[in-house]
Amino acid sequence: MLNIFSIENPENSIEWMIFLANKYSSMFWEGTKLTLFIAVLGTLLGFVLGYVIGIIQDAKISQGDHAVRKTLLRLIKFIASVYVEIFRDTPMIVQAMIIYFGIRQANIEITPVSAGVLVTVLNTGAYMAETVRAGIGSIDLGQREGAWAMGMSPMKTMVYIVLPQAFKNIIPEMANTFLTNLKMTSVLNVIAVQELFMAAKTVGGNYYKYFESYLVIAVIYFVLCFAFNKVFNFLEKRMEGKNDYALAVEYMDND
Repeated sequence: MLNIFSIENPENSIEWMIFLANKYSSMFWEGTKLTLFIAVLGTLLGFVLGYVIGIIQDAKISQGDHAVRKTLLRLIKFIASVYVEIFRDTPMIVQAMIIYFGIRQANIEITPVSAGVLVTVLNTGAYMAETVRAGIGSIDLGQREGAWAMGMSPMKTMVYIVLPQAFKNIIPEMANTFLTNLKMTSVLNVIAVQELFMAAKTVGGNYYKYFESYLVIAVIYFVLCFAFNKVFNFLEKRMEGKNDYALAVEYMDND
């Protein structure tokens, strides 16, 4: 009986996929680990960066503010807007080339993996900044005004009232951004990052079986994205809480 996991002479595409996946399993595994590393770290750090930029963009300039504060805040908001527009309006593959070779041209040593993480962080931060700004804007202004009426400063209002609620609205988009980053790491092969796509490219070149090699990583990408999507959906439902709760006012009415 033929053992499909130890095919020696593959004859069709399916057998070639099994053959390549078995023979180069360690290479595919290392590529998968590096892909996950860049996607996870890049998304988390990019989310923090986007959170900061989003808060800066939402900051309001009051008439009573000091002239120096007004000027400084306008300058920071302008720089943040330029950063967001540049990284949202250019392809990630171009960003990777410019950042990696630009840093090396400045005689600064940087590894392809470090450059890949940096590109992912900056790209994610630009997209998350707009998401955070929209999330903050979705919170009713009356809640801020109520907090100010109680004597809370704008900073405390943002930290304790607005951001916790905005975070809940931002989580689904953060999950989508992570799944996007998981797939977009494939463009980092242009700066020699040995991620999953580069592994498939190398394996395919050994036997000139690029189609079958890319099918192998297509399956891996699908399994990863499908699994993480299910996890995120589960967490999102847990965060929504129960739907059968009763308001306190209803109990008061019953009494």
